[in-house]
Amino acid sequence: MKEHILVVGGYGHVGKMICSLLGEMYPGRVIAAGRNLERAEQYCRTTGGKVRPLQLNVHEPCDPLLLEHVRLVMMCIDQDEDHFVQSCLLSGTHYIDISASYSFLQQVETLHHAAKEHGAAGVLSVGLAPGLTNLMALQAVELMDKAEQIDIAIMLGMGDEHGQAAIEWTVHSLHSRFSVIQGGIPHPVTSFSEGKRVDFGGAIGSKTAYRFNFSDQHIVPRTLGIPTVSTRLCFDSAAVTAGIAAARSVGLLQLCKYEWMKQYMVRSMKRLHFGSADFAVKVDAYGITEGSPTVVECFLHGQHEAQMTALTAVFAAQKAYEGFFPHGVYHIEQLLDPNAIHSIIKAAAEYVVKVDSKAVHFPL
Repeated sequence: MKEHILVVGGYGHVGKMICSLLGEMYPGRVIAAGRNLERAEQYCRTTGGKVRPLQLNVHEPCDPLLLEHVRLVMMCIDQDEDHFVQSCLLSGTHYIDISASYSFLQQVETLHHAAKEHGAAGVLSVGLAPGLTNLMALQAVELMDKAEQIDIAIMLGMGDEHGQAAIEWTVHSLHSRFSVIQGGIPHPVTSFSEGKRVDFGGAIGSKTAYRFNFSDQHIVPRTLGIPTVSTRLCFDSAAVTAGIAAARSVGLLQLCKYEWMKQYMVRSMKRLHFGSADFAVKVDAYGITEGSPTVVECFLHGQHEAQMTALTAVFAAQKAYEGFFPHGVYHIEQLLDPNAIHSIIKAAAEYVVKVDSKAVHFPL
């Protein structure tokens, strides 16, 4: 009988939060897996037996017996190939991925028909960004007759604790070149270019945010039919944000393509703990309602970005585990009602929506 939940990377920064929350819901059924058995065992001893350890390397061929009793796999590490995902979906095991690499998510999307055929649900874009940003975009779209443009901006706190995988992905993306959809046409851009002032609201106010290769801007043009979408990033420290932008403008970020520089940057970012643990997300949507221009603004404020990723992942995991999702591979905004945001964030964050500067109140 399939009843276990396998959390790959379950002893990592976000993985431990996910395992602990799921362990309270499904005690004894949650498995924290990864290559380092000692770390998995060390973490699991703190859960009072609610979470169990397992040594597993998803980059090696999967033992078919492994998934016989696993109903859901939660993936908390980055992958380059989709072999393990295929093993999960072909065995009828539901699969949720919190990673943010669009090139990998594209590979998983191609498994949609295989997942449907074998009775499995694959859920992608599960976290803060992508994830809640996708749902906020969906919320904005549903509040107007026709959406023409969505601008997403994310502020991360330098004083927050970020996991190794998140830091490595951020450093890797600092010098990336990618395309955004403008007027339905791909437009080439580079990370930390084209700064734009963004009003995050509340005590945060306005900050300059720069283009960054978050996958939500590649996904929601297709899933929501928006012709122009962009995602930008900044930090709570204006000096750090400006410093990175300046380094890009003079070509210094090109050094990030070398492994020694990547490792140096990762170590440096892990040691930086000044500033706050706050995060903020702002979604600005422009469109038409009843023949007139409309602007919808969605504000999300909270602390500890990793916790918000974990809360989103656990909400999706519970739905998948209990069989609420259709079979096939989908992004989160294709499965959840946008009002699910309130259930996900609970008391961990503040969420405000305005239409043409007037606050919108939603039934809870």
